[in-house]
Amino acid sequence: MSSRQDRQRNAQQRSLIASVAARLMAEDGVGAPALAKRKAARRLGLPDSAAMPDDSEVEAELRTYQRLFQDEEQRARRLQLLRIAARLMARVQRFNPCLSGSVLDGTAGRYAEIDIQLFADSAKDVEIFLLNERIAYRHSQPRTDRAEAVLTIVIDDAVANLVVYPRDDERVIFKTRDGRTRERARLETVNKLLAGSEMPVR
Repeated sequence: MSSRQDRQRNAQQRSLIASVAARLMAEDGVGAPALAKRKAARRLGLPDSAAMPDDSEVEAELRTYQRLFQDEEQRARRLQLLRIAARLMARVQRFNPCLSGSVLDGTAGRYAEIDIQLFADSAKDVEIFLLNERIAYRHSQPRTDRAEAVLTIVIDDAVANLVVYPRDDERVIFKTRDGRTRERARLETVNKLLAGSEMPVR
């Protein structure tokens, strides 16, 4: 097989995997693009050596799928999660919260969780604060070595992950798995997103 045919086959595989992965994320609640890609490849009967799409390709397919098949539902769910995130961020202001993840980037769907980065001298400080505020939480597995802890809470039918980083990491630019800058937003920006939707925080 020629190199041109190889490139065409790889491009087709990447596109197909991205499409199936996006559907798995939208319909089945698979949260991580990396896991969605592996599941998609297996579902398609492709070998481990198959050409995998970048996370950005999966995200583009996810946006397309949501726009075509879940438009009203997805927009309503994201708005609901933004409202919850804003209320929660207001409560934990002492830890300089930043919203990140799918709720911020606009791909949050029916199974999305809220990801809020906190910056503290110690994760114990956040835990003590939550206990004093009578906010129940559980420990979840950190997705990165930089995080000191992930404290997961359930609030208004939504799951929120408080990802605690050392205070000095507030100045660090976080990257996604494929090298893109991981966007984050302060409460002021989240409130502007809500105001732009003409549905302010309640």
